[in-house]
Amino acid sequence: MIIDSLENAEKYSSIHPLFAEAFKYIKSIDLKNAEIGKTDLKEGLKIIVAEKEGMTTEESTAKFECHNQNIDIQLCITGKEKMGWKSRQSCKSPRGEYNSEKDVLFYDDGPDMYFELTDNQFAIFFPEDVHAPMIGDDVIKKLIVKVSV
Repeated sequence: MIIDSLENAEKYSSIHPLFAEAFKYIKSIDLKNAEIGKTDLKEGLKIIVAEKEGMTTEESTAKFECHNQNIDIQLCITGKEKMGWKSRQSCKSPRGEYNSEKDVLFYDDGPDMYFELTDNQFAIFFPEDVHAPMIGDDVIKKLIVKVSV
């Protein structure tokens, strides 16, 4: 997992061939006025803009998730978003089977740590990162980039 702010995004371009393109796209749009919805930017790069009321910690950790086929870059556009995290290798209680169609596996384990993101801060979750996003008391607008592994 990586936590940083958008002004430092270029530091992570060498981690994955599509990261540079993802951050270039993010920096090219008016984030505060970005339209809610999903966009296929190119093969292996999907953009999701969401805006909704934050969840309670309990609601979010009930969907404690990780992905096998995608890396998530989750950028907070406005609001204050709290997220939970735990290493997948430390998780002991998968809930159900991996859903390959939705690229998601849920766990009944709880996060080892929590952190908060605000405007223009992001977290990058790799397949080994189990995460619980969208915890907050108010409306959160965020952009999620799904990068194929």
